[in-house]
Amino acid sequence: MTVWDRPEPPTRPVPLDRERIVAAAIALADEGGLEAVSLRKVAGRLNAGPMRLYGYISTKEELFDLMVDEVYAEILPEEQPGDWREALRVLAHRTRQVALRHEWLADLLGRRPALGPNGLAVTETTLAALVGLTDIDTVMRAVETVSAYFTGAIRREITNLRAERATGLSERDWQRAHGPHVTRMLSTGRFPALAKAVYDGTDVDAETSFATGLDWVLDAVAVRLTTPPP
Repeated sequence: MTVWDRPEPPTRPVPLDRERIVAAAIALADEGGLEAVSLRKVAGRLNAGPMRLYGYISTKEELFDLMVDEVYAEILPEEQPGDWREALRVLAHRTRQVALRHEWLADLLGRRPALGPNGLAVTETTLAALVGLTDIDTVMRAVETVSAYFTGAIRREITNLRAERATGLSERDWQRAHGPHVTRMLSTGRFPALAKAVYDGTDVDAETSFATGLDWVLDAVAVRLTTPPP
C-alpha cells in the first residue's frame, strides 16, 4: 500500500497530518537541502514526538515522495497547452523554475516516476498533448528525451549555484581565478578547438542556455513525430 493509499491515524492533542508534515519538511529542505530533512527534525519543527510521524509516514523515502508531489503542483500548468511543443516547453521551463525555488528537487529529479496525484496530473497533461500524433512508444520516447535534457540542465545549473555559495566565487570570478592556467594550457597549441571556444565563443546566461538547448531538442523531437514509421 502506497503512502497515498494508506489512511492517516486519528488526530491527537497536537494537530498533525501529512499536509503539515510535508510543509515542515519542505521548509527544512528549502533552508538546508535534503540532508537537513529527517523525521526527528520535522517532528521538532511541528512540536511533536518523532514516533508520532511514523503513523503518517513509514520512511524518509516516503517523505521525499510526498515532498516531490507537493512541489509538482507548482509545475502543473494552469491550463492545457495548445500543442505538443508548447506542452513540453512548459513542462521544462516550469520544472526549472520550481527547482530554482526548491533546489533540493534537482537531487530527486530522474528517479522512478512520480506516482502522487500531482505527479500523475503533470504526466497526464504532458502526454495528452502528444497522444494521437504518432504511436504511443514514439510519444513516450519523445517525453523521455526532453525530460532527460531538462533534468541534466537543471542539475548542472543548481550544482553551479551551490558551488558559488560554497566558494564565494561567481562563475565569472572563478573563470578569472583560473584564467592564467587556462591561458598557459591553450598557448601550447594542443587544444585548438577548445581555444576557439574560449576566445571566440559567446558567453550566455543559464536561462538563455537552457532555452536554446531545449529548442534544439524539440526540433529533433519534431522530426521524429512527423516522420512516418518504416
